Amino acid sequence: MLFNSYEFIFVFLPVTVLIFFQLARLSSQLAASWLVMASLFFYGWWNPIYVGLLLGSTGFNYAAGLALVRTRGLGRERINRSILIFAIGANLMLLGYFKYANFFITNLSGVLGTHYSLTGIILPLGISFFTFTQIAFLVDASRGLAREYDFVHYALFVTYFPHLIAGPLLHHKEMMPQFNKPETYRVDYQNIAVGLTIFSIGLFKKMFFADGMAEYAKPVFDAAAQGQILSFKAAWGGVLSYTIQLYFDFSGYSDMAIGLSRLFGVKLPVNFDSPYKAVNIIEFWRRWHMSLSRFLRDYLYIPLGGNRGGPIRHHVNLMLTMLLGGLWHGAGWTFVIWGGLHGIYLIINHAWRGFRKKLGHDLKRSSRIGRMVSILITFAAVAIALAFFRADNLETGISLFKSLIGIHGLAFTGNFRHIVEMLLIIWFMPNTQQIMSRFDPVLPLWEKDIGDAPKWLQWHPSWIWLAIILILNYIAFSSGDQVSEFLYYQF
Repeated sequence: MLFNSYEFIFVFLPVTVLIFFQLARLSSQLAASWLVMASLFFYGWWNPIYVGLLLGSTGFNYAAGLALVRTRGLGRERINRSILIFAIGANLMLLGYFKYANFFITNLSGVLGTHYSLTGIILPLGISFFTFTQIAFLVDASRGLAREYDFVHYALFVTYFPHLIAGPLLHHKEMMPQFNKPETYRVDYQNIAVGLTIFSIGLFKKMFFADGMAEYAKPVFDAAAQGQILSFKAAWGGVLSYTIQLYFDFSGYSDMAIGLSRLFGVKLPVNFDSPYKAVNIIEFWRRWHMSLSRFLRDYLYIPLGGNRGGPIRHHVNLMLTMLLGGLWHGAGWTFVIWGGLHGIYLIINHAWRGFRKKLGHDLKRSSRIGRMVSILITFAAVAIALAFFRADNLETGISLFKSLIGIHGLAFTGNFRHIVEMLLIIWFMPNTQQIMSRFDPVLPLWEKDIGDAPKWLQWHPSWIWLAIILILNYIAFSSGDQVSEFLYYQF
């Protein structure tokens, strides 16, 4: 079931919210149980068979978490570590079978000269998200950072439908206390107004901006997949269109997830903070898929050694983290290359910062022109990597890359007006969190303050804002005849 579908917006959502608050009058535990069942129904709408997989994963990790808590301290560290390794291994095996088995077998078969492959494996929606969410819980339980172990609340933490399919990746310590608050189970009309507003903004981004840009991006990538050699202009037009499409698609989904959760009085962590405004690739990864960046930092990069052990070790850890981050997005060499390019970008960025520090430069200060140039360079680097991210296969990605760097000619004619218009919106308009900043819309992930929008653009309950939101909804529903999936549903 898609957030932008009629059955979700006009049936599932109002029924779920109404029954939740009605049951909450009787018992918060009953209301939480209802939300778990509604979330399972939401997930099962796509394929009921995999509801059992989700329940099995939830039950297994809850039991493993309890075992980890009970074996902390008192000389039982070895048992605790063994349980943690076994539980994480089981999660990775599950993810590996569904997401990577065909990839590895196909590549091994190619090396051996055989033609063996697996068939009939359907990737369960959201498996990367609910698996990584629970791996983080296991590690936190082993460290003594997980505090609450009510099974209904844990099941809700895993299956909670606003985040289940495409994130954000949640932390146990952030969500469980909210599920335990009495005010979560009381109707709050401010939460409902804020939630519906954020959801509507996200819906508009998805259906008007993202789906509109898809019309420019898809023909270019389809042509490249069919073996056509694209001109410099055509390649950049398609890649930039997809770069903008993905931006509004993921930004729209993140807004809709945050808005949906706010209806129940629960705040999700911010997952998207105007990443194309980043002045370097380090900042980009603090703004793009922020919950995944946090997971990769806390549970992969730092355990590998982080920036300890000298620059070479630091760069190796960066590259390994980004390669695995690329592979997390999909089982294909295109995703590995995408992750590898970002690893190279990060290594160059860190080396450049180190060089400037040696020269005595103040890295916190820059001119307006210098900042604009840095944003453009970072954006171009991200767009080039996304050519591989979107490509159907490695050959298509390489062909596109050659066109992007001018190997097939440097002719640059054509109308890029739609791209320029979208980039002006991305670079100069405030994001949803800034517009809604008066009402504390999200849980922060980084120390950086997201800032406020100009006062005239800050949302507040009023007839004018109600009219604006109604107009946005009307445009969104009028912009296309078909309801399209979110791009991150594929990962």
